[in-house]
Amino acid sequence: MLQQTYARRRPHSSALWALLLPSSSRRFAGTITDLGAAYGTAKSGVGIASMGVMRPELAMRNIIPVVMAGVLGIYGLIVAVIIQGSIEPPNGNSPKYGSYSGFAHLAAGLCCGLSGLAAGMAIGVVGDAGVRAVGQQEKLFVNMILILIFAEALGLYGLIVALILSQKKSDCPS
Repeated sequence: MLQQTYARRRPHSSALWALLLPSSSRRFAGTITDLGAAYGTAKSGVGIASMGVMRPELAMRNIIPVVMAGVLGIYGLIVAVIIQGSIEPPNGNSPKYGSYSGFAHLAAGLCCGLSGLAAGMAIGVVGDAGVRAVGQQEKLFVNMILILIFAEALGLYGLIVALILSQKKSDCPS
């Protein structure tokens, strides 16, 4: 009896999840990560512009925070493409993309997006302060790079977890 009730309700809920969750997860992976990358780029760029007025010869050397913030946007793009590629079209009357896969993809998108946002904010703050500090004391360059690497690791961890989550498949029978 319970199986029949589930079978009657499943197509409606699966159709809803198949519509909402993949698009939401792709948007979370791409858009929120890009917000972090944009913040990191803008904040680091302000620091470079401020430092470049006094020490223009160090401007190209200190462009590293901007590049590292831009890499975060690529993480979101990778996860969004993987989520899009794992969506299978329905065959006949049974959908292949159910709520389990949808929620796993939503978790992957949120994981990548929020970790990319946090990493972008960290890179922006460290890049701004670090570039200004390097403009005053060049010995701080290696320290700034090490802190930037640890901030970038936040986004990389989110990418790895998102890749693991996006590969989850439901073992439920159709």
